[in-house]
This record gives sequence, structure tokens and C-alpha cells, in this order.
Amino acid sequence: MNKTNIVIMILFALALMGAYSIYEPFLLSMVVAMLLTMATYNLTKKVTKRLHSRKLAALIMTIALILIIFIPIIYITTAGIEYLTHIDMKMLKKTIHSVEDFLRNIPYTEGWLDKYFSEEKILLFFKDSAKYITSVGSAGIGFMKNMLLVILFYFVINLYGDRLFELIRQLMPISRIKSTKMIHEISSTMEVVFYSTIATATLEGLLFGIFVGSFGFNGLLLGFTYGFASLIPIIGGALVWVPTAIYSWSQISAQTAWIIAIYSVVMISIVADTFVKPVIIKVIKEDLLKSNIEINEMVIFFAILAGISSYGIWGMILGPAITSFFIAMTRVYIEFNRDNK
Repeated sequence: MNKTNIVIMILFALALMGAYSIYEPFLLSMVVAMLLTMATYNLTKKVTKRLHSRKLAALIMTIALILIIFIPIIYITTAGIEYLTHIDMKMLKKTIHSVEDFLRNIPYTEGWLDKYFSEEKILLFFKDSAKYITSVGSAGIGFMKNMLLVILFYFVINLYGDRLFELIRQLMPISRIKSTKMIHEISSTMEVVFYSTIATATLEGLLFGIFVGSFGFNGLLLGFTYGFASLIPIIGGALVWVPTAIYSWSQISAQTAWIIAIYSVVMISIVADTFVKPVIIKVIKEDLLKSNIEINEMVIFFAILAGISSYGIWGMILGPAITSFFIAMTRVYIEFNRDNK
């Protein structure tokens, strides 16, 4: 390595450090926008081909993304907060005591009730549920700022995506074939994740919204809220159906509350989330997108769970992307070692 190469490498490293210091607050939004662009790349390509305009296609895809994300969020914010402000806390406490008295008559539940079903814990759960509804809706200034930045970067990257990905390929210290294959694998994974996440959240939201709507609840509001809540691993749906069941106990009947609880656990949490969700991922991957990626649908499923646990709502995008990148780099490393041997 000669002096010129060393100087260029030092200058390039300094340029990267300088760029990082300036753009660090926007990196998460940029990465999410780039991954969303990769997820919708094939669809954008079809729209561009149909309209013969990259700018118009980028605009249409950005508007579609805004509609998918912002309409439910705005509705949850406005309608959800209005519902929460009308909750009667005295009535709620009375309901909790009534449910507790009923459950104490059931054998072997006393220890469980003392541990989990106290007035303090239930009220805290309601506060957390209310906080989740408002945080998913308005999600604070920081989240909304990130959301707007994602939309902005999504539009820009859609406009200049081909140039950006070509630059990434050139920067990778591996052959063009391998770098192209790696980007294609991550892009295909993100495509599967994006469409399967929308499909499963819509399915679970519809299952819950239509069902509780038959009991007189606002099915649209609760369906949207359940759809967003379902993105949270393990306890997601409970943030919606538990308050709904307890409210039903006091306002409608104990029987209705039990029906909602059993339906939510069995039909949605067990059947839809545990068994149907992986099947949806497989169908979207193999039948709809005709994707030939070599990452198992169960790996994608657990990558989404791990991502959300680590990064919050953006984790459903970052988790699978990081996982697929790790798998792709592992393959490159193995091939590199094999070639050296």
C-alpha cells in the first residue's frame, strides 16, 4: 500500500466521521427509509414502468405510505383520547372489585389473584394501555419527527435509489456479484416483512374490531388499536382486549367479558398470531412475491419479535434487516475462508 492510498483512506475515514457527527440524529430515520424503499422497490419499479415517470412513482408510493401509517395514527389519536377521557375511575374500581370477588370463588385462583389481580395492578395496566394508545397515536414529538423524516427520506431515496444502491455496491470490499446478491437478499427479506406485517396486523385488527363491534363497541377504533398493539411481542393484544373485557363486565355483562377474553386469547393470540402468522409470511414469500430468499419464515417471524423488543416499533423493519444482513455476511465470510483455503 503506497502513500497515496494511505492518505486517501485517512481522508475518507475523516469524511465518514464528519458526516456521522452531522447526520447522527437522522441515521435511524435514514436507515428505516432505505429499508422501506428496498421493501417496496419492486412495486415502485412497476409503478414507474406504468407511469413512465420516476418522480410521479416516488410521489405515489410516498402518499400510499402516508395513508397506511398516518390515517390509523390520526384516528387512534383523536377517537382514542376522547374515549379515554370519559372513563369513570370510580366505576372502574367497583368493576375490579366485582371481578375479584367472582374469581375468588374459583378454586386455586387465590394465589394468582393476590399476585396479579389487585386494584393497583389493574389501574396501572389501564394507565399503560392508555399511554400506549396515545403514544401509538401521537407517540410524542420525537416519534412524529422521526415519522416525518422517514417519509421525507423515503421519497428522496425512491427518487435516487438506483444511484444509492450502486454506490453501496461499489463501497463493499467484495465482488459485484456477491454484493448484488447480498443487497437482493436483504431487499427480498424486507419485502416479505413489510407486506406480511401489514397483512397480519390488518387480519388481527379485523378479527378483533368486527367481533367487539357486534357488542356495541367502536369496532373501527379498537380494530386499528389492536392492529398496532399486535406488533408488540407476547402482551400486545392484551393491552386492548383486557381493558375492553373489564369495561364489558361493568357496562354489559360478565358473560360478554368472558366471551371477549376467551375469543381474544384463543382465536387471535393462539390461532391467528401463533399459527396463521407464519403461514401468511410463507404464502406472501412463496406465492405472492415469488421470492427465492433462503431465510426461513420462522426466522423472519422471530427477527420481527426480537427487533421490536430492542428498537420499538421500528424494530419490525430493523430486526429482519439486521438478521438477513448477518446471515448474508456469514455466507460471504464462509466463502472467503473457503477460497483462501
